[in-house]
Amino acid sequence: MNHWRWADQFAPTGIYLNAASMGLPCRGTREALAAHVQAWTDGRVQPQDLDAVVARCRELYAGLVGLDFRTVAIGSQASAMIAPLAAWVPDGAEVLVARGEFTSVSFPFFAQQARGVRVREVPLADLPTAVGPQTALVAVAMVQSADGAILDLPALRDACAAHGAEILLDLTQAAGWLPMDLDDVAFTVCAGYKWLLAPRGTGYLSVREDLIDAVVPSQAGWYAGEDRWSSIYGGPLRLAQSARRFDVSPAWPAWVGAEPALELLTEIGIAALHGHAVGLANQFTAGLGLAPTDSAIVSLPVTESGAAALADAGIVTAGRAGKVRFSFHVHTRADDVGRAVAVLAGSAPDVG
Repeated sequence: MNHWRWADQFAPTGIYLNAASMGLPCRGTREALAAHVQAWTDGRVQPQDLDAVVARCRELYAGLVGLDFRTVAIGSQASAMIAPLAAWVPDGAEVLVARGEFTSVSFPFFAQQARGVRVREVPLADLPTAVGPQTALVAVAMVQSADGAILDLPALRDACAAHGAEILLDLTQAAGWLPMDLDDVAFTVCAGYKWLLAPRGTGYLSVREDLIDAVVPSQAGWYAGEDRWSSIYGGPLRLAQSARRFDVSPAWPAWVGAEPALELLTEIGIAALHGHAVGLANQFTAGLGLAPTDSAIVSLPVTESGAAALADAGIVTAGRAGKVRFSFHVHTRADDVGRAVAVLAGSAPDVG
């Protein structure tokens, strides 16, 4: 793993184990953004020219996670993309969420309680058995932000099929390293600035083809038009027939930076990305005498002195849910893992 050549695309000053908070820009992203800023400075940027960039990102993302690009809309933040889906849930219906779920997934549904929508929180592992006849939707992250726990999607899919419930998956902590089978999943959302290595401001919403007409595109604007550049003024409503009707107008520089990042991840391939990230995570837990998690995210109880030792060593992590979260991605090397293990082993009483 020391010869993982893809890490050469990145230039952190220390040891960066924090992709779950924010991915690093690859060389291509840095160069594309620099060129874009120069063209913008020179007055050479035309909005229409960036439509091809957005289209390319949509197709690359869809290919990376295994979706039809015609079912994918572009957005920015997960909660904003989920809002129309929360409005789609019938009055009085039940929505299941994982206990301790990231609130960008759960809050849009809690905000619907005035019309009788009931949000029920259950442990992640219990979601399949909690699905019942009143459940309209299960909204859950494929990989939990706090600790890297991975959803048992086949079991949840079977339970939902038995009760006529639908699934919304947040792929923000999964897309870019975890192979997934998204067949029959009604909705997915994904923020692009973590494992997809893009600037903040890119995101993706997928709506299964048979539900595109059922969800009201309440955020529709000019970019959601079938022909964007002839739908910028006046009525009537003339939206795209595909999931593009859920598009919001793009923050252009963010998409310029996203394109080379998605190209890099596609070139490496999801199988290799998964093997690399999980292999490093399991190397990390083995070095500490802990059981493997088989996730790219590892969350450990580390006291203040242990966290200080990591910071002093230039190791960037994140604090989440009372623990220190380590995340391993394309920009991580085996030597980085060895250094983190050595630092934590030196403060062994601080690691539980």
